[in-house]
This record gives sequence, C-alpha cells and structure tokens, in this order.
Amino acid sequence: MSDAYLRLKTVMAMTGIPRSSLYRMISEGRFPRQVALSHRSVGWRRSAVQRWIDDPTGFREDD
Repeated sequence: MSDAYLRLKTVMAMTGIPRSSLYRMISEGRFPRQVALSHRSVGWRRSAVQRWIDDPTGFREDD
C-alpha cells in the first residue's frame, strides 16, 4: 500500500507546529524527516506524521 505525502502547510496545519519549530524538531530527531519528492520539493509521509500525532513525546525517527 502506498503512503500519501503531505506538504509543509498541511503538516503545520495538522500539528499546529510553526515552521521553525518543525525544522528544529526534525534536526533533533523528534519529528519525521521530510522526503524529497522532486528536485525542488519535499513532503512528509502521512503515516509518519500520524505516528507523531498519536504519540508526540514518544516519537523517535526510524533509522
């Protein structure tokens, strides 16, 4: 089953996290990393964002 990809504005709306905080959390491994969709665009896997929403304090990025 393929996973849908979310753009930045959608991720911010779903989580209520501002852009700067989102990228800080990514660098700390506390939020899912973005995936390159093309040369100039990125997105987040919907399932990874949902895992974070379900358990934000327990989330750890998969290695």
